[in-house]
Amino acid sequence: MGLECLGSLLRITLSAEYFEDKYLSFSVVDQSGVAWELDEAMASQCGYTVTYSNWSNLEFRASALSCHSRLDKDVFTVTVEIRASPTPDMRNATTHLKSASCRYGLWSPRELVCERNYMETKTGEASIWQIVFHQPEEKKALLVRDAWSAGYGLNTTDTRVLLRIPYTAAQVQLVQVGMLVLAQQVARLFRSNQISSLQDQGITFSAVRSSIFYKQRWMILMVDTAVACPVDGVDYVNKTIIWTVPKYTQLLSVGATGFKDVLVEAGVDLHKLTAKEMASRKYVLSNDLNVITMKIPVGAEGGYYKTSVSDGQHGAKYTINLFLEHQWKDNKWGLTKHTIIKEIETPFEQAELTITNNSNLSARIMSVTVGTFLPDVDLVNLTIEGTTLTVPKAVQHGYLTYKTRYVNGSKDYIIQVPFDAPSIKKEYMGADMRAYTLNVTLAFLTHPTSETFTVPVITVSAVKDAVLPRARGFCDGKNLRLIITHGNVDQNWLPFISDWPLTPEATEKYNYSLMDNGTHLEISVPFLSSHVHYEDFHVSGIKASLHLTLKDGITLANRRDFSVSCRFSPSELIKCLPNGTVVITAVKLVRLADLNTSLIVLRDRQCKPSLVTEKTATFKFNVNTCGTSRKFNSTTMTYENDVLYFRPGNNTPAYQLKFVCSYAIKQTVDVHYESKKNLPPIIKPGFGSLRVSLKLFKEKSYSDPYQESEYPVVKYLRESLYFEVELLQPEDPRLELVLDDCWATNSQSLDSIPQWPILINGCENSEDSYRTIFHEVNYSLRVKLPQHLKRFEVKMFTFVRGNTVLQEQLYFHCSVVICSTMQQPSDTLCPRRCNPGKHRLGE
Repeated sequence: MGLECLGSLLRITLSAEYFEDKYLSFSVVDQSGVAWELDEAMASQCGYTVTYSNWSNLEFRASALSCHSRLDKDVFTVTVEIRASPTPDMRNATTHLKSASCRYGLWSPRELVCERNYMETKTGEASIWQIVFHQPEEKKALLVRDAWSAGYGLNTTDTRVLLRIPYTAAQVQLVQVGMLVLAQQVARLFRSNQISSLQDQGITFSAVRSSIFYKQRWMILMVDTAVACPVDGVDYVNKTIIWTVPKYTQLLSVGATGFKDVLVEAGVDLHKLTAKEMASRKYVLSNDLNVITMKIPVGAEGGYYKTSVSDGQHGAKYTINLFLEHQWKDNKWGLTKHTIIKEIETPFEQAELTITNNSNLSARIMSVTVGTFLPDVDLVNLTIEGTTLTVPKAVQHGYLTYKTRYVNGSKDYIIQVPFDAPSIKKEYMGADMRAYTLNVTLAFLTHPTSETFTVPVITVSAVKDAVLPRARGFCDGKNLRLIITHGNVDQNWLPFISDWPLTPEATEKYNYSLMDNGTHLEISVPFLSSHVHYEDFHVSGIKASLHLTLKDGITLANRRDFSVSCRFSPSELIKCLPNGTVVITAVKLVRLADLNTSLIVLRDRQCKPSLVTEKTATFKFNVNTCGTSRKFNSTTMTYENDVLYFRPGNNTPAYQLKFVCSYAIKQTVDVHYESKKNLPPIIKPGFGSLRVSLKLFKEKSYSDPYQESEYPVVKYLRESLYFEVELLQPEDPRLELVLDDCWATNSQSLDSIPQWPILINGCENSEDSYRTIFHEVNYSLRVKLPQHLKRFEVKMFTFVRGNTVLQEQLYFHCSVVICSTMQQPSDTLCPRRCNPGKHRLGE
């Protein structure tokens, strides 16, 4: 706590460390020991000023004739009570009582003071009776008690009369001073084109013209108590502060002549500076005929920078607390001393901050230095992944903060966080490098203005610690398999096969297998699959390969490629059935990229594949057809044929696959059996479950059925309806589904009336104008057992009652019979009711 006597002022300074993180209150103690708590109104009325200086240091100033000061000849004493509390309600406050005395010295006949929050005029002795304020439109007289109630400060001593006026008082006027003369003088000093604002407007003063009437014995006397203080007069040119003050104002010179300068002195923080001290600081003080001018380089000694915020941007303002004392003599007052205290603040300038990455790779600590900040700034919170945390709370998330202080009081902040913290983004860069990204927003608070601003911090550190995934591939005779061991970079990588994303839904669709237990990713793809590449044929087998790519989950850039190649037995492509049926699958080779699998044929080019995919063509035929040749020897009968592909206009096959089926001519099989003569046939009852479905499809391809959420389906008259009846369980190839009757009703009840037969005993209804069309069911990826399905097409219709069309829903029903394909039926249900050749088959 510092104490200074500065002429008619007492100053007490509290350092920022004293009240850091505390709430303060000031009270002044009168001669009776009563403490009067200060607020803004009392301070300006009674001659007290509380302000901040030099990076949050707190300054208390008291006038020599303040309301509660004790005067003893030329000594004035002020007692101040300072309370500091950690909470705004001032509980648990610590109280400090400070009493200080200052010697004022010789009084001038008239003294004028321009403080930060009030104006003060002191003149000769008197016993005040009333005050008259002179305003342009009227004169207003106030008794002492009324003036005091209006916020004016009045005081008397044995030798002094004091009037103190807050800048906010009702009788304060703003007047322009020295517009012409002042402009001429300043132009001569600083070039007129650089200070046009002063030329155009002059200097604005806050002024009060008043007279105090006082009683002296049997007479009433009057004294002029006018006071004027400059409000502006500050300009900024080429990084220089220019403060211009008119030497004489009409308001202060009414009735006076013969002006003569006695003294012009200036200084900083109420300390006068000598000419030598000013020169060392590059200050310039000019005293001309009508104006006094000070030029202060921005950033010069005596002032200081303080943090400022504009539109959320961090910056600074240069602040200097100047004062000017001008003494002059005239024929009315004799000596007048005019003291002006002027706090000047330059416009906002954005400050550039430096963000330095000092990460310690060996210790795996990300370290970032942010600065440099002035002493009046504090880091208050951090925003991490959208969550705002105080500095202590951020420690729980691994974020440590440190301050580095410099000799001049400025400081940097250091943010440290482990590389492995969850909020640190990790990204693969290539080769064995990973990028670690720190993305945090720092929020700062300025003192004492409590302005806030944020600084986004994004830094990247490259570390050589990437562990790439590795793979092992093999085949199990039916499938190609890859087992990938995860590294530390592929958490968000996605598996692709031939630019096709290997999602769980897609793997289920194609009957692939995809499993991931967190440490390993296992993929299994059947040999005959659309994403397998077939490279060549050889007597040792077919070479097939599977290529898998891991791609970045965000950019889809290729990150890692794996493949597995195996040879599969030719038996995977050909089946020679005992009944003379051959099923052979031809595959498209990689070297024949233009091969159209639908154009693959056998020797008899009329024999075309029964099932075609992008990469395969499957034939099913009897050994006695399709140009198959036959050879005999003593033990076997051999059938041969070729799978061929001819490019258009060329009779030389671009693709040829020879296959052979051999059957034993003589073969002995031991069969053990028992014979029971004349036993009647018996039927053994049993229990089981049969699941049959009836579905409506959207088109003839029977690839897209209507889902339950899409019913009821809206159709127009004579629009085709595509039905499919399927045996779902059991999946036994020895069973066949046979249609019995199908009919339509206008309610869900099977027996409701009206109804219309569509199929009768498995055949079309001959009375129907638009007969039912049956569609053949072939083997496909979806249809593994064609004998379990029946498909037919019906034209949309509606029921009619008389001449009225019934606008109701239609419901379709079917009854079916499940038969065995392994033996001749012994009852009347299982034989087909209609000759298949008589069915109308769809194109």
